[in-house]
Amino acid sequence: MKGNIILCGFMGCGKTSVGRRAAKLLGRELCDLDQYIEEREGMTITEIFAKFGEEGFRQREARAVEEVSRRGGMVVASGGGTVLFPHNVEVFHKSGGTILFLDVPLPALQERLKNDKRRPLLQKPNRRQVIGELFEKRIPLYRAAADITIDAGAPPMVVARRIAELGL
Repeated sequence: MKGNIILCGFMGCGKTSVGRRAAKLLGRELCDLDQYIEEREGMTITEIFAKFGEEGFRQREARAVEEVSRRGGMVVASGGGTVLFPHNVEVFHKSGGTILFLDVPLPALQERLKNDKRRPLLQKPNRRQVIGELFEKRIPLYRAAADITIDAGAPPMVVARRIAELGL
């Protein structure tokens, strides 16, 4: 059984849209971690944040990482914060997973996220500033967690082909 390919990166970098296409190209199942958590909990991510706070969400996310890691051969679109926690990175790696960082420049992310209504961390009036600050904090952690960095500024299908060409 092949290890999972885990896509990590900032909100809006294309983890789900690239993941869907990469999974198809590679003949693998896609697991969108946020969607998995929503189905498992019977609540949206926003509702989980509202009811249990970020810590409650992160506990559920860690449990989901462990469950998904027991199954191999998938493309996993992680949440924007998943690999910021060393335990999750360790679980992905111990199960034979390869973590790919989808690297997108900050201005492109700000443009992609300017009208986002779904992500709880972005529902603030100073959105561009929040994105910039989070980006500065998170990028070094994504790079540290990743086995491979992928230039993901291109359209999703182009990025998916880059992933497929890695031969993982």
